[in-house]
Amino acid sequence: MEQRTLGTTGKDVSIVGLGTWQLGADWGEVSESDARAVLEASVEAGVTFFDTADVYGDGRSEQLIGDFLRSTGASVTVATKMGRRVEQIPENYTLDSFRAWTDRSRRNLGVDTLDLVQLHCPPSATIDDEVTYDALRTLVEAEAIAAYGVSVETCDQALSAIRHGAATVQIILNAFRLKPLDQVLPAAARAGVGIIVRVPLASGLLSGRYDRDTVFAHNDHRSYNRHGEAFDVGETFSGVDYETGVAAAKEFAELVRAHGPEGATPAQVAIAWCAQQPGVTTVIPGARNVDQARSNAAAGLVPALSAELLEGITRIYDTHLRASIHPRW
Repeated sequence: MEQRTLGTTGKDVSIVGLGTWQLGADWGEVSESDARAVLEASVEAGVTFFDTADVYGDGRSEQLIGDFLRSTGASVTVATKMGRRVEQIPENYTLDSFRAWTDRSRRNLGVDTLDLVQLHCPPSATIDDEVTYDALRTLVEAEAIAAYGVSVETCDQALSAIRHGAATVQIILNAFRLKPLDQVLPAAARAGVGIIVRVPLASGLLSGRYDRDTVFAHNDHRSYNRHGEAFDVGETFSGVDYETGVAAAKEFAELVRAHGPEGATPAQVAIAWCAQQPGVTTVIPGARNVDQARSNAAAGLVPALSAELLEGITRIYDTHLRASIHPRW
């Protein structure tokens, strides 16, 4: 699989990585053996980048990854995130907190130095404050972390993190969330900032597997966060109203059948679309089983998408989604 340099970290990572939220919590139950199988299948398929967070299963995801890497010796860059285990107010984002959070993640992952630590969708005031980055640079100097980035909800937050010199920005980008194409990706490319794309399948909508009657588990955020009850609604179906999203996803699947590469599924085309955007470093779809992990990784081998398909994606977005999505995030 193609490797790209991840911003100013200097590390080369696969253009399709693995998001490991599913291995911790909030997507239904995933056993330890199934989680390990997903990690193994991803590495076998060429994935060299895992993204996790201290809040995924309250450390379970980090621990599973740490155990896997120690036992296999696999060469994988691991990015984790911090900051969502406390009330989301700027006063909680201090150097002392950062030290405590990174120490916990270092223990969970079993490493002395974390490859990349990202602030986990913190308040905008935290992203805008130079003191935040002074604290993060202190951790780099102490060799607790090798590099730092910011995971964001909005394009304005992404642009602020880029201006403040973050090595990476993690942002939602997919065929149902096009706004980052306008300013964020060009700004990141100019600054040499790595872009990590999350939610590339709009929480599964773009796989084309769901309809209006699909039922999700009670402990799946696609059940309990549809209106932002637990966290930013943009994390669930990219903020798209579910019925609207199902209708748009049906059109997307039809477009893929008509103009997509031979043999590629809607999910693979959706991931490839992200990976093929200028300025994107890596895309981190999640996987709950081995088949999903292998299929997602194969999206990194999908050839350049046709002009007809690209135009169709823009048309679907403009028709169904732009008015409700573009102004908000």
